[in-house]
Amino acid sequence: MHLEKLGENMNELMLLNALELNGRQTVSDLADILNSDEVSVNKTIEKLKQDKIICGFHTIINWDKTCQEKVMAIIEVDATPEKEHGYDNVAKQIVQYPEVATLYLMSGKHEFTVIIKGRTMKEVATFVHEKLAPIHGVKGTITSFVLKPYKIEGVMLEEKTSEFNRLKVAA
Repeated sequence: MHLEKLGENMNELMLLNALELNGRQTVSDLADILNSDEVSVNKTIEKLKQDKIICGFHTIINWDKTCQEKVMAIIEVDATPEKEHGYDNVAKQIVQYPEVATLYLMSGKHEFTVIIKGRTMKEVATFVHEKLAPIHGVKGTITSFVLKPYKIEGVMLEEKTSEFNRLKVAA
């Protein structure tokens, strides 16, 4: 399995860590960080993409600062496992929908956490009631809408202030 090899190759791990911090680094910069050459870095990136270790590159956008309306909902899903398949068949049905941005199998009260992105709350609600809830194996859902994002994937969306804006108390 490639993951065992990955642990043995420190350059691959260093490359993954560097890309996770900043996916826009140039191959030249990555080669400098790894003390390698650009051809080797490119080959390693392509191999990691082919092995589905690098699964994509994303940009974090603060949609609240644009004129584009976006709604995100976090849905907790209760599900029934199947003999010999566990939750995999339910997950395969959920991930097929383009509205599903993220799906996690969880420990705790609910089996899945689903993150949905849509244009309106009604669009998300319609997805839940017409597509998600009727899936065989889904027992129930709880939908929470994201009201305001403060930090996404480790990136703060607003400037950090050194202290809260509070009234001074005189003694």
